[in-house]
Amino acid sequence: MAHTTIMHWVHQYGPELDERVRRHLQSINDSWRVDETYVKVKGQWLYLYRAVDSEGNTIDFYLSKARNKQAAKRFFKKALAAFHVSKPRVITVDKNPAYPVAIQQLKEEKRISEVIQVRQIRYLNNIVEQDHRFIKR
Repeated sequence: MAHTTIMHWVHQYGPELDERVRRHLQSINDSWRVDETYVKVKGQWLYLYRAVDSEGNTIDFYLSKARNKQAAKRFFKKALAAFHVSKPRVITVDKNPAYPVAIQQLKEEKRISEVIQVRQIRYLNNIVEQDHRFIKR
């Protein structure tokens, strides 16, 4: 079997599998850890935005060509729209300046609560930081 056949299956059946599996995902807690890393997809470098809860359960991910506030905002909108996701109480991010700006814009648009605390503490993101090496492998 050729690798291109498998690739075609992934492209054809992947979205359907994603839609069916999402409703069976276990619920996550309200403490989010958010980070981004770069990965090579089809020979092109992209930023992989990821969010996990404090126990390491994946909330959502997003691939983007850019690492800016628009990409961060799109990622947060996508993560908040998932029905298995509880609304965050606290979001821990690294020192990327795009995250607080994107979160503030979402608060102004009333998409997230005003009481959500944003923490820019590097060591609290170790759960998601340590997982990057497995993704890049």
